[in-house]
Amino acid sequence: MLEIENLTVEIGGRTVLRNLSLGVLDGYTSVLFGPNGSGKSSLLMTIMGFGDYRVKEGRIMFKGEDITKMPLHDRAKLGIGILMQRPPNLVGVKLRDLVRVAGKDKVDPESIAGPLQMTPFLERDVNVGFSGGEIKRSELLQLSAQDPCLYLLDEPESGVDLESIDRVGKAVKELLNGKRGCAGKRSMDGKSALIITHTGQILDYVEADRAYVMCNGTITCSGNPRELLQEIRERGYEECVRCKILQIS
Repeated sequence: MLEIENLTVEIGGRTVLRNLSLGVLDGYTSVLFGPNGSGKSSLLMTIMGFGDYRVKEGRIMFKGEDITKMPLHDRAKLGIGILMQRPPNLVGVKLRDLVRVAGKDKVDPESIAGPLQMTPFLERDVNVGFSGGEIKRSELLQLSAQDPCLYLLDEPESGVDLESIDRVGKAVKELLNGKRGCAGKRSMDGKSALIITHTGQILDYVEADRAYVMCNGTITCSGNPRELLQEIRERGYEECVRCKILQIS
C-alpha cells in the first residue's frame, strides 16, 4: 500500500527527515513511536503532500505509483486521508457541508455522525469552539465520509480526556475494520493505516501489525508494536538512539 524509500525532506531550509524508509502493507496497520520533535508529524505531512515539505531525496510509492511530486488533492483522490493533530478552525464552513464534500455527495452526514455522537455539531463551523475530543471526532467523521484506502492518523489519542479517548479509540477501530474499502476496489477487509502514537494508548483499541521508532528524523528500529512499546516505557527513547549509534559504528 505504502512504500517510502530513503526519504530526505526539508522545510524552511531545515532538514526534518533523513534517509527514512518504511512501509505499510495492504490491509495492515503500522504505528510510529518517537519523542516530540523527532519528525513524526512531518512524515505524515510529507506523505499527504503539504507544500511546505520539500522532498530532496528518495520517493513515496502508493499502491505501486510514485506520488512523490503529486499534488495533495490528487493524493486524496487516490485514497489517502489524514487526521491532523492540530487541525485549523474553519470559520464560516459548516461541518455538514465539509462532510458532504469529503463524501462527494454520496454520504448522508446524519447517518455517519450518529455513531460518533457528532450530529449536534453538523450545523456548527468546523472545529470552532470544539473541545479536544470533539475535534478528533470531527476529523474522524470527515475521514469516514472520505473512505480512504490509507489512514494517516497523527496522535488520535492526544489532547482528549479519558471518556473521549474511549470514543475515539473505538471509532478508529471501526474505521480500520470497515468493509467498504476504497470505493469497493479492494479485495481485503479492513484498511491500511500509519498511526503516530506517543503514549501507545491507541493500541488498547487497534491491533497493529508492525511498529517503527523514529528519532532525529529517521527510523532507528522496527518490530512488534507491543514489545517495542514496553521497551520504550521501561528504557525510554534514549536507548533507541544509543542502539542506532552502535549499529552505525
